[in-house]
Amino acid sequence: MTFKLFGFWRSLASYRVRVALALKGLKAEEISINLLQGRQYSDDYKAVNPQSVVPALAIDGGPPLFQSLAILEYLDETHPQPPLLPADPRGRARVRGLAMIAACDGHPLVVPRIRNYLEKELHVDEAGRNRWLAHWTLKALEALEAHLATERETGRFCHGDAVTIADICLASQVIAATQYFGCDTAGVPTTMRIFGECMKLEAFDKAQPMKRPEAPASGAAH
Repeated sequence: MTFKLFGFWRSLASYRVRVALALKGLKAEEISINLLQGRQYSDDYKAVNPQSVVPALAIDGGPPLFQSLAILEYLDETHPQPPLLPADPRGRARVRGLAMIAACDGHPLVVPRIRNYLEKELHVDEAGRNRWLAHWTLKALEALEAHLATERETGRFCHGDAVTIADICLASQVIAATQYFGCDTAGVPTTMRIFGECMKLEAFDKAQPMKRPEAPASGAAH
């Protein structure tokens, strides 16, 4: 199989797919779609993903897959080792639920199209925008913490002692909180412990946005 990943260095959804590819030992050609320059709205990219968001993953030249969670599950089904979902139905449901807290509830509220709407249509100033970004990012981490700190299924990682898609999504949300939006994460110690375990793995660490060759040396722009 040949993979072509359309993404962007600071995109958290692209990060999730890069981690999954690395965990599976898969290589992908990467095509940068510069979200800060609006490249996602070009006709060329709309032909790849009509929603004008990243990532998209083309496989063997076929129609691209879209939405990071769908891509992660596809990779897990087609390359089952190491598995990213538990074997039992309840475990899979729990892992998917934890993943969705970050990828479906928290992250969508801070993506570029939301920030642009706040600024250009609602005329929210920079300070107000930054409060919005930090608030919703931390809310997702607090929701994760409420599960992870109290549920017996939590282990070294979100679900037991093996990495799942929940850990990939947790890591992306923590990166947003700590590297992009300056959140105080003292109140989510279990979440931060698991993030630390993830970062011990090369697949998580090397894929970090700020370690990408395209990342500016001065840090990530909001």
